[in-house]
Amino acid sequence: MKSAVRTANAKMPPGRVTAEGREVINQRARAYQGFTQQILSGKIRSGQFVSQRELMTLLDMPLAAVREMIPRLEAGGLIKTVPQRGLQIAHVDLKLIHNAFQVRSLIEREAVQHFVRIASDSELQAIAASHQDILERASALSQPLARDVTLLDDAQAVDWGLHDRLVDALGNDILSEIYRVNSLRVRLIKLEHSVITPARLIPAMQEHLCFIAALLRRDAPEATRLLEEHINSARNRVMTAPLEQVRSEWEPQPTPSTSRKIT
Repeated sequence: MKSAVRTANAKMPPGRVTAEGREVINQRARAYQGFTQQILSGKIRSGQFVSQRELMTLLDMPLAAVREMIPRLEAGGLIKTVPQRGLQIAHVDLKLIHNAFQVRSLIEREAVQHFVRIASDSELQAIAASHQDILERASALSQPLARDVTLLDDAQAVDWGLHDRLVDALGNDILSEIYRVNSLRVRLIKLEHSVITPARLIPAMQEHLCFIAALLRRDAPEATRLLEEHINSARNRVMTAPLEQVRSEWEPQPTPSTSRKIT
């Protein structure tokens, strides 16, 4: 397909792409977006081996689109080809944790210096309101029989939405792309070691609200300091929290009458 697209495009005037060429580009983009969603949903895990055919089924994309996507994933360090085994999703280790959070810190520190100057009060107040809503919903879970099945997804969207907005506000497509790829590494780390749970959600939202308050005061040094503390806290959580402990925080505890191990 690649040669066909190149041949067809060679006949076009400079700067023009054939319909077939556009379709290949669109499919590759959709495949990459699908891969991203599989990481966010936890269906693709750190260290997992997958074949191209399995990815084709998982992403519901043609094999050609999957093959076109793989070099981009390899360049971003999200997968690697292992001879005789197939494709391996990035394995989480101490080096990956250190590198991913260092990249995150470097980019976000630059971003906050810009965002504190250009963000409007109305935008910051809307961001604060979305965090306050999550905080109130999380606090309500302490009530007997309280349930909020969408809280985790909503909290993650609010959490990462703020960080993505900080970086995108720079208007630098190269930095945004680097940050997006690194965010996938960070999310793989969180899926492996730590995720937002009721015990972690409240302090995380409180950290964000303190940071947003500094932005509203236009206090760049304090906003930068609070952001660094928040990133360091996130890194420390994934370094110290065993995965089984994190998972257990989301699992309903059995009552004495039903305290039977389920196999």
